[in-house]
Amino acid sequence: MQEHLWVEKYRPSTLQDIILPSQLKKDFELIVKQRELQNMLLTGTAGTGKTTVAKALCKMLNLDYIIINGSEESGIDTLRNKIKQFASSVSLEGGYKVVILDEADYLNPQSTQPALRGFIEEFSANCRFILTCNFKNRIIEPLHSRCSVVEFAIPKGQKQVMAAKMMERLGYILTNEGVSYEEPVLAELIMKYFPDFRRTINELQRYGVSGKIDSGILINVNDVSVGHLMNHLKVKDFRKMRQWVADNIDIEPAAMFRKIYDSSTEYIDPQSIPQLILILADYQYKDSFVADHELNMVACLTEIMAGVQFK
Repeated sequence: MQEHLWVEKYRPSTLQDIILPSQLKKDFELIVKQRELQNMLLTGTAGTGKTTVAKALCKMLNLDYIIINGSEESGIDTLRNKIKQFASSVSLEGGYKVVILDEADYLNPQSTQPALRGFIEEFSANCRFILTCNFKNRIIEPLHSRCSVVEFAIPKGQKQVMAAKMMERLGYILTNEGVSYEEPVLAELIMKYFPDFRRTINELQRYGVSGKIDSGILINVNDVSVGHLMNHLKVKDFRKMRQWVADNIDIEPAAMFRKIYDSSTEYIDPQSIPQLILILADYQYKDSFVADHELNMVACLTEIMAGVQFK
């Protein structure tokens, strides 16, 4: 199945091919040059290359590695058994073994994360750990202190450079897949989802089934009638609200949260606007790491429906 996903098919295997801020790439290249891999915590927004970098480092250093997804395998016993089984054998390459713990911020900070700290210490002679997360504040301090924390942040002035490189990369992918495209549309899609390159590639694959990427795929959030949504919420019509979300699921959630906020003075009782803002902020934060964005949006609108007064 993964072979059919463009995001896997075209995942870079070397640092040279990964689109990163220039200084960040130099830092990782230095690790390869010095052949010194420390425990690391790679943190940043979704789709910016954290897991890809972790894999590339292992391949370029010729290190055995295992990937454990923290959102799917979060139990203490599961982690212990997988890590112990992997760490107890000798590396075929004679070096360290590496445990890549993806989405580590999904691990329970009260139980699983403290246990992970123990695993890192227990297997320190044979293993290095690379943790990835979207939110470093969800990782307990003892794990921070045992890792070199690397921020996947995009410095001011590098957004256009990285977007241009992504434009070139996506053009290659589309051409290789036999999909025609309009450059202005591709550029708009890149900027719409930037810096989430994974999301951009997934959206292109989804739209590319028609054989072309043109202006027909772009949905401008300004064209969406938020007024209809607000009326559904006001009369507490859950069925129509849910259908509205389903009909507009292609819209970037962050843009929709913003659109609701911008229209608040028109539809919401002034005394309820602070409550609306708190709800929107809470669910926009959650949207960065939830598995089901549609469900998250429905939950947000349900809370607005129940707790906010309309004009």
